[in-house]
Amino acid sequence: MWDDAFPSFLIGLREGLEAGLIVSILVATLVRADAKSRLPQVWTGVLAAIAMALSFGAVLTFTAANLSGQAQEAFGGTLSVVAVAFVTAMVFWMRRSARHLSGEIKQKVTAALTMGVGMLVTTSFLAVGREGLETALFLWTTARAAGESSGPMAGAGTGLVLAAGLCWGLYRRVLRINLAKFFTATGVVLIVIASGVLGYGLRDLQEGGVLPGKGAYAVDLSAHVDSGSWYATLVQGVFNLTPTMTWLQIVTYAAYLAVVMTLFVHGVRKPVPRTADRPAPRAAAEPALTTTGPPESGTDLTPAPAAPEPSPPDAVRPSAGGPAPAARGRRPVWAVPVAVIVVPAAVAGLIVGLGGGKPAGAQTVAVSESDCGKGFTAPRPGRRTFRMHNTGSRASEVYLVNPSTDAVYGEIEGLAPGTTRDLVATVGGGDYAWRCVPTGGKAVTSASVRVTGGGRSKAVLPLAESELRPPLAAYRAYVGAGLTTLAARTDRLTADITAGDLTAARADWLSAHRTYASLGAAYGTFADFDARIDGRPDGLPGGVGDKDFTGFLRIEYGLWHGEPARALKPYAERLGGDVTGLRKAFPTQPFDPSDLPLRSHEILENTLQFELTGDTDEGSHSNLDTADANLAGTRELLAVLRPLIAARDPHRLTAVDAGIARFQGLLDAAREGGGRTPVDALDPMTRARIDGALGQLLEDLAPIPDLLEIRKSA
Repeated sequence: MWDDAFPSFLIGLREGLEAGLIVSILVATLVRADAKSRLPQVWTGVLAAIAMALSFGAVLTFTAANLSGQAQEAFGGTLSVVAVAFVTAMVFWMRRSARHLSGEIKQKVTAALTMGVGMLVTTSFLAVGREGLETALFLWTTARAAGESSGPMAGAGTGLVLAAGLCWGLYRRVLRINLAKFFTATGVVLIVIASGVLGYGLRDLQEGGVLPGKGAYAVDLSAHVDSGSWYATLVQGVFNLTPTMTWLQIVTYAAYLAVVMTLFVHGVRKPVPRTADRPAPRAAAEPALTTTGPPESGTDLTPAPAAPEPSPPDAVRPSAGGPAPAARGRRPVWAVPVAVIVVPAAVAGLIVGLGGGKPAGAQTVAVSESDCGKGFTAPRPGRRTFRMHNTGSRASEVYLVNPSTDAVYGEIEGLAPGTTRDLVATVGGGDYAWRCVPTGGKAVTSASVRVTGGGRSKAVLPLAESELRPPLAAYRAYVGAGLTTLAARTDRLTADITAGDLTAARADWLSAHRTYASLGAAYGTFADFDARIDGRPDGLPGGVGDKDFTGFLRIEYGLWHGEPARALKPYAERLGGDVTGLRKAFPTQPFDPSDLPLRSHEILENTLQFELTGDTDEGSHSNLDTADANLAGTRELLAVLRPLIAARDPHRLTAVDAGIARFQGLLDAAREGGGRTPVDALDPMTRARIDGALGQLLEDLAPIPDLLEIRKSA
């Protein structure tokens, strides 16, 4: 609970202090203007703003609760991004406005006094309402990220109460805080917190299908970091950094932090010109808001002193007995900002460390070799967090399943003995049970529970390794036949070069290279043979002239850059030898069945990265032909996987087939004479359409590896 309180505490403190400053300035201005009778109008506007903020929070909660699981992810992710935008704007606005806030509000109040009751109510409502809406949105976002509301609400309440006390103390001249430095210090911390909220929001948008890259993990420390530990819980609660994060999360987190923090710090360090004018003396000690010290010191809420002129916060006040010692009783200006940040963080860390960091409302479910699902009771419908604790002596796979269909709603891989990890799943109406598969042991299934109400939860049918063996055998047969064809076409290429017929060699080179490109040599399929047969010169010390640059692309370079046949003959003979070696080795090369679904996505990923960018063009301008061959290889792979995909997500195949047809049509339309148009010669519109079609196809293919992941729950 308390690990999730600090971000909300800080936002409650800052927003509460901002709103409190505004209200204090409004009240003090009316008091000084002898218009105390107008104070009820201010409080009316303030209460209306508070009511609006509470209503906004209720609407957010109600709306999210009535959406499907995927829609909740998209809705929550969108509002997280919006919340970050508001917080960022708020941080910069207060850094810029802290020095002049009092004067700006006084001007608005003075204008409102001349325009009647409605304008004063409206002024206070608008001034406080913005802070209220920002607070409600950010608190809703942090509560959703935490998976519970107790911690964020407690943190926000504490922050608001402390903000109210600070405003009262400033108004009564009990406290003297350099608000500019206070808002600078808290702004730095809020920027760090906001970067984590942004990363969490983007992950929600990925889970909701709005953004790509759901399975593209940049960091996966789940096997090394216990997410249930106090330190992991604290880091996640405060900074939204999790053991597993996607590339989009990491890149966006770093980019936001670098750009926004740089701009913020640059603005803080920017010198502010001092004014030569000093405040005019005041005749009476009426309660009013004054700015003490030079402009950069910030707004200080105090009743106006009877002395003719306020002194800067750091000035030494003379006394009857002479000047007071500069150091006696003096508190550093940074003491209060540091205290309100460091002390709650330290307390939160201590409480989390002693209490284990268990989120409120989360079920703790024990798993072991003999007893799976101890402590499991029927959960309420909606997005739920289960704390899975391995009490046994072996690592275990843990699955939340439908016991009658074996459909999987959530899973944890490799839960080590004595560790605890969270499993988050969306629960709808239906039957649920836990299935534990200990390493080297038999599956154990808990008693089932029935959940009533709620919508339909998305589940995945489990896949056993044995189900992938027939598709794998079929695909290996396809590759084996392709290698036989490749060997024959490579021999023909070698014969052309040996005979000195470079025109025929160019045509046979294209035929042989297309054959190789259709075999799906993605991410190490052919081990070291791929680098020798189709390696690129990237990174080689000598570039295209390096002795280790061999294979199809080296021969391509020579054929289209005027090298003589005798110079190309050694490369052709070496290529023929490598193809023959691959053909002999392939039947015995290891091929993990779980890698087969990955090829459905990875082959065309290579196409997008290397072919549609023209990076592999060594002179033949045949990138689109290679892309066409890659697409053919993907078709063959999908053909052997089609029955398994259709049983789990038939609509996926419909989208994939449409995407393939669209991409193929664009490739066919890019023909020029006997071949296809070079990538660099495509007009911008056509190139954008081809890139977009392949990008969409990759998005449609991306869920297949997860859909066909081998699960031991079957």
